[in-house]
Amino acid sequence: MKKADKFVKNAAGRMVPTIVNGKKVIPFMGVNKYKPTHRGAAPRVPTCIDYPEDGNKIVESLKEALIKSGLKDGMTISTHHHYRDGDYVSNMVFDIAAELGVKNLRWVPSAAFPCHKPIIKHLESGVVHHIEGSLNGPLGDFCSHGKMEGLGYLRSHGGRYRAVADGEIHIDIAVMAASAADMMGNANGVMGKHPFGPMAFPKADVKNAERTIVVTDSLIDFPCYPWEIMGNDVDFVVILDEIGDPQKIVSGTTRITKSPDRLLIAEHCAKFVEAAGILKDGINFQAGAGGTSLAFVSFIQQMMIKKGIKARSIIGGSTKFLVDMMEQGLTDYIFDGQSFGMDTIPSLRDNPNHIPIGVFDSYDFHAKGNLVQMMDVIVLGSTEVDVNFNANCVSHSDGRMLHGIGGFQNCMTAKCTIIAVPSFRDRIPVIKDEVTTLVAPGELVDVIITERGIAINPRRKDLIAATKNSGLPIRNIKDMKKEIDEICGIPAKPKLSDEAVAVVEWIDGTILDVIRKVEK
Repeated sequence: MKKADKFVKNAAGRMVPTIVNGKKVIPFMGVNKYKPTHRGAAPRVPTCIDYPEDGNKIVESLKEALIKSGLKDGMTISTHHHYRDGDYVSNMVFDIAAELGVKNLRWVPSAAFPCHKPIIKHLESGVVHHIEGSLNGPLGDFCSHGKMEGLGYLRSHGGRYRAVADGEIHIDIAVMAASAADMMGNANGVMGKHPFGPMAFPKADVKNAERTIVVTDSLIDFPCYPWEIMGNDVDFVVILDEIGDPQKIVSGTTRITKSPDRLLIAEHCAKFVEAAGILKDGINFQAGAGGTSLAFVSFIQQMMIKKGIKARSIIGGSTKFLVDMMEQGLTDYIFDGQSFGMDTIPSLRDNPNHIPIGVFDSYDFHAKGNLVQMMDVIVLGSTEVDVNFNANCVSHSDGRMLHGIGGFQNCMTAKCTIIAVPSFRDRIPVIKDEVTTLVAPGELVDVIITERGIAINPRRKDLIAATKNSGLPIRNIKDMKKEIDEICGIPAKPKLSDEAVAVVEWIDGTILDVIRKVEK
């Protein structure tokens, strides 16, 4: 079976397959051109007679739970990534599968991190056939060189939720790490000895999987409340000594950047938001955990104090900086999908205005008005952008995919989406004639901000008019590119073969782009 076949040109001008891993797929048709409807995945509804009368679902080991769940060749296994680079559970699952002689598994994580490098040996041995999920670091590099048996399939957080809820991904066994759980399987991520925050990502999994296993290192008396996973949806509970290291939740930085260029980018972002009339009382916005994003939040914080205004809500990944803003009275609410620091968890656990949310609430394509669509502004990073405002957050200019999509695509539906990037990294220009991998169509990227200036998408005539006399360094993106090229030179294009190694899905389920094998 070919991994990808029958390539056609999609609406973005990219050659993409119509068959992926033996399954027919739909090429990208354009933003809002394809509007799928669904009846749902028709999840399993087991009868209560299958379970202990006393509600105790604890089994002695993860191996026993997997065996009782019917683990066999060709199944689809899901895990989640709230421990990020500190996750222990995913590696355990596939070590056990290898011990049992199981082959050709499909792994559908909400994201994979460098800590999952040991799974490469299971890809090489055939225990895991392919991965459908963000491929950060070593796994992405492994796939980029064509070493994975099947084709990688990259979805956004919202795209993954939609695919599970729609039944496009049928999960056989969901293995869910929880920092605290009771014997029935009620579980959360804010209690126990290793809390990690909200459990946004596995909610579709536990509702739709054939079998669900909760794995915890902190068993507490019934009821484990508040519960983000309900015991009604859980088949087995496993108690381990440790399930993850919360100190490795933050794989990037939680410190405001000290780089003069990055600080200037953050300041440009904040001043642009102010000049465009977006920064006003009741603003809703999202900001990330990187050094530039935190600097942006710091500048906004100072402006809000000076103006005497506050936000209605901020969406996280939460950081200490967002919690501080709430405690200072600068926002009414924090909507939180995952924590990027241990110091946010007490707020999440104890403050009713710090609200845990699920992916359906924030990103899902079928949601009838999700939280991101209500955001006045969102600031994101990117590996590349191009002169047509297309954006790439997955691969580097050498073609290797080293980062995940996360919520990047979903955030394009905000009222104003800003890409904040340095003009070059390691003397490689960030602004290209054409991005290596298309992850977000240019019509949805409103502003690109670098230390060398601000480029506004010509489609956003309202933002152009609002900032016309602002004194900000508003520039044509092609002029910015020319200046950067004169400094760095124009690098050679990556050496890529015709062989596809992964595809990028758009939020509606269509195929936006293909990633090609990197030649040695």
